[in-house]
Amino acid sequence: MIKFTSAQIAEFVSKANFNGRTILRKDPSWPKISIVTPSYNQGRFLERTILSVLNQNYPNLEYIILDGGSTDDSVEIIKRYEKYLAYWVSEKDAGQADAIKKGFRQSTGQILAWLNSDDVYLSGTLYRIAGVFKNIPDVGVVYGNVCLTDEEDRIIAERRLTPYMPHISRLGFLYGGFGISQSASFWTRDLYRRVGEINPDFVHCLDNDLFVRFALARAKFAFVREFFAGARMHRSSKTATLHHIAKKEHRIIKDKYCTCKSRVFALSYLTFIRAIRTVIHIVQGDAVYLFKRKFASHTPWAP
Repeated sequence: MIKFTSAQIAEFVSKANFNGRTILRKDPSWPKISIVTPSYNQGRFLERTILSVLNQNYPNLEYIILDGGSTDDSVEIIKRYEKYLAYWVSEKDAGQADAIKKGFRQSTGQILAWLNSDDVYLSGTLYRIAGVFKNIPDVGVVYGNVCLTDEEDRIIAERRLTPYMPHISRLGFLYGGFGISQSASFWTRDLYRRVGEINPDFVHCLDNDLFVRFALARAKFAFVREFFAGARMHRSSKTATLHHIAKKEHRIIKDKYCTCKSRVFALSYLTFIRAIRTVIHIVQGDAVYLFKRKFASHTPWAP
């Protein structure tokens, strides 16, 4: 497993280092990957997000940016790179989920993902993702690990995940104990259409709702034990400011999809899957990671 340093992440997203001809050529021998970035007044992070996508130098990239009518310098930043964008717009929308849904409807790629305007992809991510989809034709979702970073791209923590176990993980999505990171997840267009697109009613848990529907549709998930993204933790992020909404929306998802309403069952299953994942982490060589996650404190607003 390749580990990135804070300096490597900062270097990768700090300046343009891509071949424009490679991006514009659209080589059909590689699966087309469509990335959607929703943004609103995130000018201080947006350029790093854009560069983290373009600097992948992926030869069949479709990059779409949906700005919600920002009043900062976001539009100016987007215009610097519009030549390499398949589509962008700056106009008032109904929120993040609405923007993402519109972006996916504009897209044409076989592989989809969204990258929030304060997060970044790590070097080589799109090539690794494409390789998995090419080698496992029936896979529906591919996901990996995430570095949590601060405002200056310094790594403050990690989120290491475990493989998806069809029957066990499916219930883990519903009752707790299993999840994947949206910033490091990619899925097929066919699967996305089959489960019914992003639900714009959600403010915080739109990714959880989508992943639950993927699992209930019995999609094949593939875990790659590599770091794919840097998820930025800062005081104005949704993770830091919308805890109350997240809890409410988690309850909505459980009420909608869980067939068993027993609290005893939910707690028992949560304990069960956490125990299994702990064993898997140890077998993977993540014992030190588990210790740090439990006992090492970082920023109070990071999950």
